[in-house]
Amino acid sequence: MIKDTASTKAQSTKKRGIYLLPNLLTTGALFAGFYAVIAAMNGQFEGASLAIFIAMILDGLDGRVARMTNTQSDFGAEYDSLSDMISFGIAPALIMYTWSLSTLDKIGWIASFIYVVGAALRLARFNTQIGHADKRYFQGLASPASAGFLVGFVWLCTENNISGPDLSYLMLFFTVGAGLLMVSNVKYRSFKDMDLKNKVPFVTILIMVLIFVSIVYQPPFILFTVFALYTFSGLFGYVIRKFKKRK
Repeated sequence: MIKDTASTKAQSTKKRGIYLLPNLLTTGALFAGFYAVIAAMNGQFEGASLAIFIAMILDGLDGRVARMTNTQSDFGAEYDSLSDMISFGIAPALIMYTWSLSTLDKIGWIASFIYVVGAALRLARFNTQIGHADKRYFQGLASPASAGFLVGFVWLCTENNISGPDLSYLMLFFTVGAGLLMVSNVKYRSFKDMDLKNKVPFVTILIMVLIFVSIVYQPPFILFTVFALYTFSGLFGYVIRKFKKRK
């Protein structure tokens, strides 16, 4: 009887514990998002943009590490969503407002809030569709991609000494558009169906090497271009599907 009780307590303690490695990566992503907020408040927009991309890398690693080490948990999933809300919802909105939209007064912070709400709704919808949705596609623009599109443009402009207030109306369009795309029904490839374990053509490896070299050579331009192409690819595919249906 005593042994059974001790065994039950041990199992209960094990269930209540959390896995260190994947949650450590999630914490790193959360810290990067928090740092982006601080950097934006201090006018360091290049550092803020870079922090968002670092958060993106860590966010992509935590889930994969959890699956590889068989350490998935409900706690980790919820913690990851909260981290994403800070890093890809609040932080990009604050960067956009501080860098450019603050010159539009109320319209500026309303646009930023639309983006924050879009990110929150996107994450909530994603969490409720786990296990039911087609893994090959995202319904709506994923929040990391949306953040990459916005802060990539900020980083590119900062590198070329382009002032944010001069582009306030363009940033208004980008910010509101990105927020609406996150809650839209536009489909985006998730690339989760790609099998990286099997052999790939030599050309594929060569293309990947060229992409990495390009990013190292000109990070702001290449990163913004990649995320811009991905953002508009969903819209392009949506228009084509609508055209085919009408035809």
